[in-house]
Amino acid sequence: MMSKKSPQLRFEGFTDDWEERKLGDISYKVKEKNKTGEFTETLTNSAEYGIINQRDFFDKDISNAKNLTGYYVVKNDDFVYNPRISNFAPVGPIKRNKLGRTGVMSPLYYVFRTHDIDKNYFEKYFDTVYWHRFMELNGDSGARADRFAIKDSVFVEMPIPYPTMDEQQKIGSFFKQLDDTIALHQRKLDLLKEQKKGYLQKMFPKNGAKVPELRFAGFAEDWEERKLRDLLNKNSEKNKNLSVINVESVSNKTGFTKQTDQFEDYSVASADLSNYYVIREKQFAYNPSRINVGSIAYKDLGDEISVVSPLYVSFSTKKVLNDGFLWNWFKTASFDAQRQRLSEGGVRDTLSFNQLSEMNTMFPTYPEQEKIGSFFQQLDETIALHQRKLDLLKEQKKGFLQKMFV
Repeated sequence: MMSKKSPQLRFEGFTDDWEERKLGDISYKVKEKNKTGEFTETLTNSAEYGIINQRDFFDKDISNAKNLTGYYVVKNDDFVYNPRISNFAPVGPIKRNKLGRTGVMSPLYYVFRTHDIDKNYFEKYFDTVYWHRFMELNGDSGARADRFAIKDSVFVEMPIPYPTMDEQQKIGSFFKQLDDTIALHQRKLDLLKEQKKGYLQKMFPKNGAKVPELRFAGFAEDWEERKLRDLLNKNSEKNKNLSVINVESVSNKTGFTKQTDQFEDYSVASADLSNYYVIREKQFAYNPSRINVGSIAYKDLGDEISVVSPLYVSFSTKKVLNDGFLWNWFKTASFDAQRQRLSEGGVRDTLSFNQLSEMNTMFPTYPEQEKIGSFFQQLDETIALHQRKLDLLKEQKKGFLQKMFV
């Protein structure tokens, strides 16, 4: 039973208590199998991405073409419960087929079709956590660690909050608009990231070339090739007098990160901070065993001085090299190819400072380096702005889901 009769936040003009229906009153199970093999597209239900083509999700076909005859037919607007549990879906996700086409799904899924309820409203209800309680009380996640077990006969008893059709439609279309806005921002962000990839390819010389494909006006000279050992100074300043207590790690997502934020448990830092490297403004640091996934960071002007593990490598640039230029060179195919070649084998490819020093880099005059560095800095700031907007929209959606359902 629903404890609350109406949600915290409502559209104007709606005051009636919400009713309740059982899932079985407003839906029926789809039992149609793909017997003739008419449908060949296998779909999957992802907690994060919804119902999508299986190949897109796994990068390969999991299902065997021969056994698709035993799969359920999933039409557009059908709903699917996937009993696989994850961080995104602690009792398994319920998602709607919005692909606009019919596919097939594994018989492990529960496929159902709705009637007498607004589909947008119904879909969004399953983005809330309100229905989890029923599942937790009536199902079992103990049988298999990664799968939630609930009998069909129990599943259809799930209570669904049921306002008037008018209110359902209002709520449904509100969330549809919000989702469309989120999708638009996501596309903008993806496009910006793709553009950045393109610029990285075109604004640094390709293998063997003396100049890049794309340059700022006024620059025409060939770029110079040097080994990094001529351009970098290794940082070996230790925290001997323990004057610095700000311990940081390097994350491939956020750069320098306070160790308390990244691990929540401060014991990760060894007790002896005197052996740690001090990182000051305009210095780089990287994790030699995670450089392959981009764990490198730069300490900008105005950033707080910190210390990092003695396992890290830290360095700064000599005067001929611009920091912003080098920072972006680390994201190019040229750096990556050399890293792969020079890294020692083992479980994680590691890259020592000596190996980094052996890399060749092409670089232009200092004014051109500055131009390139600041161009990418502006692009990164635009990307970060779009990311913040997107995160904010997702947070707002979470709040609305909590307040507009019961």
